[in-house]
Amino acid sequence: MAGPGLRAAARRWLLCGGHGGPRAASSSPSCPGCGPPGPSAPCPSSPAPAGGADLSAHLWARYQDMRRLVHDLLPPEVCSLLNPAAIYANNEISLRDVEVYGFDYDYTLAQYADALHPEIFSAARNILIEHYKYPEGIRKYDYNPSFAIRGLHYDIPKSLLMKIDAYHYVQLGTAYRGLQPVPDEEVIELYGGTQHIPLYQTSGFYGKGPSIKQFMDIFSLPEMALLSCVVDYFLGHGLEFDQAHLYKDVTDAIRDVHVKGLMYQWIEQDMEKYILRGDETFAVLSRLVAHGKQLFLITNSPFSFVDKGMRHMVGPDWRQLFDVVIVQADKPSFFTDRRKPFRKLDEKGSLQWDRITRLEKGKIYRQGNLFDFLRLTEWRGPRVLYFGDHLYSDLADLMLRHGWRTGAIIPELEREIRIINTEQYMHSLTWQQALTGLLERMQTYQDAESRQVLAAWMKERQELSCLLNYRVDFTFYPRRTPLQHEAPLWMDQLCTGCMKTPFLGDMAHIR
Repeated sequence: MAGPGLRAAARRWLLCGGHGGPRAASSSPSCPGCGPPGPSAPCPSSPAPAGGADLSAHLWARYQDMRRLVHDLLPPEVCSLLNPAAIYANNEISLRDVEVYGFDYDYTLAQYADALHPEIFSAARNILIEHYKYPEGIRKYDYNPSFAIRGLHYDIPKSLLMKIDAYHYVQLGTAYRGLQPVPDEEVIELYGGTQHIPLYQTSGFYGKGPSIKQFMDIFSLPEMALLSCVVDYFLGHGLEFDQAHLYKDVTDAIRDVHVKGLMYQWIEQDMEKYILRGDETFAVLSRLVAHGKQLFLITNSPFSFVDKGMRHMVGPDWRQLFDVVIVQADKPSFFTDRRKPFRKLDEKGSLQWDRITRLEKGKIYRQGNLFDFLRLTEWRGPRVLYFGDHLYSDLADLMLRHGWRTGAIIPELEREIRIINTEQYMHSLTWQQALTGLLERMQTYQDAESRQVLAAWMKERQELSCLLNYRVDFTFYPRRTPLQHEAPLWMDQLCTGCMKTPFLGDMAHIR
């Protein structure tokens, strides 16, 4: 990823024109003497009135000029640049160097339809009512697929579901208690007058901290929805409750759906409905084996369930594609706990008692731990590429501690990229950046009328994402490091010549 210096250079180049690469702002013939953004005088190439109403009109004229440029001159080829089926890399990797490919099963080899989430929600809701004796009124709630996204945090003592960024700041406008938004002022008050939550209060590396839980896997979507619905019911009916007990009960109810095998039963009964893209899974695995790659599977699911799913997607001989198959691995402790040994299963899935001294192709193993796995296979370092859907328990530890290369399966990216490829999104994103540039350059005007104009611009900037009806993780702020699938749309990419944008030079005159 580009560092701050490169982005700053690209920013100066954008503001002051030029087509030969980043250069000092003062060298731009179209904007002589204009320095970088800051407490400097306004650009001398566009003199402003002395103040008052005339100055306010001047600012709005600059605003309208920029509006027209963004709307009229954005080339149509900028839209639909991104391929929803592409792989986006955060680090350089040559597949030629990869000799061993590893896979999780659920939401990796087996992609599940969204129709599974309402089933999990309803079953867990019914478990709460029938086994945990929660109020019957909770049964009126149905699953809302648009309520929550992965990556949100839940503050258990405060019953707050919210987005916390990488710097441990609560993103204002994202906090909910139950199904109701919590005002920003109340959120700040709850955390002692700040948006920042100290590191020691946040969740641990695997999301199991003392008071704040982060929901990272796809199965968390119905859990967050149910948790919020139950809190909503208790608050709406004035019922007292212990937040920790309620959180644990909901978590246990969701767990019971898996432990009791309900989810497995639904999928096994209608694989055509719930399992997606099985033909693609077969094509990928077959191609890798044909090119001499070694494959392994590590999953928390039981063998009978995996076997039926793989037979559906790949065929009865699916085990011949894998050099090692491990089921009921109990991740994430599989990656950190050295104590659990491997056990072999027979053809009927019964545990065997013999000591495991090697991992054989065609056999099925249960539990175990990564350290024995590395010792027995000698699959170490960057020649291993492992795919999973949980950024922490599947991927981060393997990369940081053992040097494996990792790939995240993120189904949400398809939908996000389709939104990014729309003309509306492209214009709105570009306008957001252009408006930020205006705010930077015009903040030197501090008379009363100008401050009103700047306040209106700041309000519009804050609302841009909301106007597009994006969920809470679709707020993009200019000049942050872009994700790989966003990179072609960002101004530093536009400035380097990868896209021809004739309006960039003209935009430099709009201050």
